[in-house]
Amino acid sequence: MSTAERPRVETFPPLTAGQHLNQPTFHERYEAMLPETRAELVGGTVYMPSPMRRDHAGTTRLVSGWLSDYQRETPGVDGGDGGTVKLDQQGEPQPDCDLRIPAEMGGQSDVDEEGYLFGAPELVVEIARSSRAFDLGQKKDDYQRGGVQEYVVVELEPNRVHWFVRRDDHFEDLPPGPDGVYRSEVFPGLWLDPEALFAKDRVRLIGVLHQGLATPAHAAFLARLEKARHGASGST
Repeated sequence: MSTAERPRVETFPPLTAGQHLNQPTFHERYEAMLPETRAELVGGTVYMPSPMRRDHAGTTRLVSGWLSDYQRETPGVDGGDGGTVKLDQQGEPQPDCDLRIPAEMGGQSDVDEEGYLFGAPELVVEIARSSRAFDLGQKKDDYQRGGVQEYVVVELEPNRVHWFVRRDDHFEDLPPGPDGVYRSEVFPGLWLDPEALFAKDRVRLIGVLHQGLATPAHAAFLARLEKARHGASGST
């Protein structure tokens, strides 16, 4: 085969922390990097996350299980862990966990032809230790700009939960109830007991969640999702 006949292999400059890129350029270069590369685009700037400590990984597992239980009992919602989100032209994060209502059910995000999520999940959770300033600063700004409805930061050492809910176009603190339990406004029945989470008491964590799942608010949410599902199937 002559040189002229050989297929052209396109190469891209490597990603480096601190670069200023738009989302399409970042995504193109990210896909060309080695598989073990971890990078995020936040506010138009490339960030390369540091190695993950065991307490971060363990807490992520607990949060993921909590959300998975809610998803299992709430047909129509979808979730993921660590997946790429094409948020907007300035952001492509990889949140630790997310929970969403699919577009066909009336939600605000969808999956593109390449299998990536685009648009803002309704709820995003980040586990923060060394990244607390980043997660409560630049990343919070990105999720706010991108349209996330609820943003939860589980901070480690000191152990505390920051739960933000969208009011108009900005985040406000969502305080826990008098019993110390956080109750999602976007996902009725999604209750979080922070003491159980930080004590790694999964039985209590899921027990409190199931108290939320037994409420009339969750039953009404299920009915709305079912109606949306029938509407979506009827329009295809």
